[in-house]
Amino acid sequence: MRIIAGARKGRVLAAPAGTATRPTADRVRQALFDMLLHAPWGGPRLLENAHVLDAFAGTGSLALEALSRGAAFATFFETDRAALSALRTNIASCQWQDRCTVVPRDVTKPPRAKHACSLLLLDPPYKQGLPARTLAALAAQGWVAQGAIAVIETAAQEDLPLRDNAAPLPVTEPTQQDETAAQPPAYSGTLLAERKHGAARLSVWQL
Repeated sequence: MRIIAGARKGRVLAAPAGTATRPTADRVRQALFDMLLHAPWGGPRLLENAHVLDAFAGTGSLALEALSRGAAFATFFETDRAALSALRTNIASCQWQDRCTVVPRDVTKPPRAKHACSLLLLDPPYKQGLPARTLAALAAQGWVAQGAIAVIETAAQEDLPLRDNAAPLPVTEPTQQDETAAQPPAYSGTLLAERKHGAARLSVWQL
């Protein structure tokens, strides 16, 4: 696993042994940054001097890639000990200790933010409904800048992780069955793009 482009292009990143951490594959990371940099709503300005939040950081590969491509600062949330060790090793290897903050706690229970982030990267465990809950918790504590971009990786077969503000709401008559049916995610944004890559789906949102 390496940083793909930018100031630290080719830098090898450490990863913990075992299956507790699932690093985003290099090809998926490449596809993600291609979307961010070449879409009509994106471009280099999206990364230049950005404050980035990596919500389920693991090795830190997503936010470290963003720093390599021009972001100013990154905050990483991670709780797994082995992943934290790899994350800190990777930050030191890139010599970015002054541009990175590691928060070793549950991202669904974050502390109050010192700086709002304009780019949020979420690669949570699949099929646990974590993206909406995480973003709601982060927003409540001031981590989400107005108009921020969130990139979310989920399993390809999962429903979209947020409610799309641009999609019309279905009109249905309330029934007892409706009350017990699965509800759409409580947190919303505007869906800008989505792509499937093998077992993964990337969706990009403006919050």
